[in-house]
Amino acid sequence: MNPDLQPPTPPDDPFRWLEEVQGERALAWVRERNAIAERELQAVSGHAERERAILEVLDSQARIPAVQRVGPWLYNLWQDAANPRGLWRRATLAEFRKPAPAWETVLDLDALGRAEGENWTWGGATLLGPAYRHALLSLSRGGADAHVVREFDLVDKRFVANGFFVPEAKSSVEWIDADHLFVGSDFGPGSLTDSGYPRVIRRWRRGQPLAQAPVAFEGEAGDVAANAFVDRTPGFERSGFVRATSFYESRLWLLQDGKPVEVDKPLDATLSFWGAHLLLQLRSDWAVAGRHWRGGSLLLSDAAAYLRGQREFTALFEPAATRSLERFATTRTQIVLEVLDTVSSRLEAWRLESGAQGEARWLRRELPAPPMASTSIAALHDPLLPDDPLAEQLWLRTSSFLTPDALQLARIDRDGDRIESVKALPAFFDAAGMRVEQHFARSADGTRVPYFVVWPKTPRRDGRNPTLLYGYGGFEVSLTPAYLAIAGRTWLEQGGVYVLANVRGGGEFGPAWHQAAILAHKQRSYDDFAAVAEDLVARGITQARHLGIQGGSNGGLLVGAVMLQRPELFGAVVCQVPLLDMRRYHRLLAGASWMAEYGNPDDPAQWAWIARYSPYQNLKPGKRLPAVLFTTSTRDDRVHPGHARKMAARMLALGYHPLYWENVEGGHGGAADNAQRARMRALELSFLWRELAPR
Repeated sequence: MNPDLQPPTPPDDPFRWLEEVQGERALAWVRERNAIAERELQAVSGHAERERAILEVLDSQARIPAVQRVGPWLYNLWQDAANPRGLWRRATLAEFRKPAPAWETVLDLDALGRAEGENWTWGGATLLGPAYRHALLSLSRGGADAHVVREFDLVDKRFVANGFFVPEAKSSVEWIDADHLFVGSDFGPGSLTDSGYPRVIRRWRRGQPLAQAPVAFEGEAGDVAANAFVDRTPGFERSGFVRATSFYESRLWLLQDGKPVEVDKPLDATLSFWGAHLLLQLRSDWAVAGRHWRGGSLLLSDAAAYLRGQREFTALFEPAATRSLERFATTRTQIVLEVLDTVSSRLEAWRLESGAQGEARWLRRELPAPPMASTSIAALHDPLLPDDPLAEQLWLRTSSFLTPDALQLARIDRDGDRIESVKALPAFFDAAGMRVEQHFARSADGTRVPYFVVWPKTPRRDGRNPTLLYGYGGFEVSLTPAYLAIAGRTWLEQGGVYVLANVRGGGEFGPAWHQAAILAHKQRSYDDFAAVAEDLVARGITQARHLGIQGGSNGGLLVGAVMLQRPELFGAVVCQVPLLDMRRYHRLLAGASWMAEYGNPDDPAQWAWIARYSPYQNLKPGKRLPAVLFTTSTRDDRVHPGHARKMAARMLALGYHPLYWENVEGGHGGAADNAQRARMRALELSFLWRELAPR
């Protein structure tokens, strides 16, 4: 490389010591800043009432349990005041339908933590079917992504003595059979990628020391991760490996005669199997076999034909200007799509039907869906059960800003759909007189950017409405309507306006909407967000001093960047678990995995565009900035807490007065139980009311 093109040597960072997550000096600084933030914000009028109101929602026994169907059971993790870390429990579908199901406790995490002297939080379970006696449980200390894996007996409801055990790491595990696993973990030097995820997959036999398990597959250090998959669908058994070569690209191998054979596919396409079929979800345009398929399409093929090299597809979805595919689910015979149309859900079902001449065709049918709402879908089908009574059933969960969630059990049938209401949230706030609108702002380059406005019952007519603008704008994540159970109580009922911005970088209009604001074009996310803020003022909804912004993770970077670029637009900023030092983000924890989104700061050309918005590097003295509160977690091992720590410390050194609060647990979510969540949310809301309320 030409030495003249080397990135400039960054000036010494006097706050690098705050990157020592558990460093004594760093934690002393955290305790000092926490005390200041708590003293100020707990004194704000109504703070205690807000915290109680939030906790009532989080601990409510009327919440809809999120369930996972496994064999004859629906499993759920339940947290409330009596069980802060949670009960892992189960019930049959017949029991779950009842207003007050009788749940069977499988594992009490609070009791386990007390018995073992650990602050365990739930990390998920991997169960082996079709008998579903063997399970691998992931347990995290304090909510971190790193976890231990322990084998559990679902009949005896106890951990298996001398069973499979994987020490704490960001591991991936997959059952091969009752006595064998594929394991990706930290096996010592060289076994992890630069992003801190598994690079090496071992095939582990029961009773064998893990270190002696043979290597089955290896990725490369520059990959995001490598992992294994096992499909045990009778008649279509498959297993193999995936290398995530970047956040959006992957290569896939199938095991054939004990050897991995790579499957041809576009690098940025997601390939999945569904019995005899193969589904390919495209992120970019693909020209193949004389056809041109648009990025964002979902293609269906015969799996065996595809693996032989044929490239004949049925297009189940092709994107349009306002339409994108959010997700899909498969029953035994159908594929059901959740489509976003101008950021509201529409459902479509595809089924293979016989025509008049006996030919088979895939036919599409639209299903009813409410406006300005989202309906998430999940299939209950278990392909390991030959006579699965739930093979054609789907969960439909519908949510909108002002209407409580409803959970329905649906069977979509050619002779008529059967939809059963199973659960519904109660109203956590009085929405009478409130309303929702969708508007479009015009960004700096002329792009129309949608956003939702949720109005309180009696808004002010003088433009001084306290307004909270939320955004994310990254990683193709869509922000869709969702019931504002907490914000309704603590913001809307108090006269605040809530705004959700669908800026570029998200997935609301498919891969193209995301790709328009990554790498060299990341600034477009910030321009879009500022345009929404300007539009709110132009419409007379609010004024700059009454407008607050909030975002977490990539959204924390969003609000951090816009705070410095357009400080005159805002009165307050809540910056949660953020990325802020973009000069070093790729060297902190999982940061290297996000270079496909932001770029590589070590490359001079790429650093040139990152440097223009990186908040930590663009912070200068003497500017008039809005009030800011940073929140993060000591146990966040995804986005390093050093980002928020260093930004707050540098602001203090330059004469600004930020508030900073760090939870000692919680991982990337910021909190490990409902009491911690309520405490954190109440501090944020008290800060916003203090700064934005008309005086």
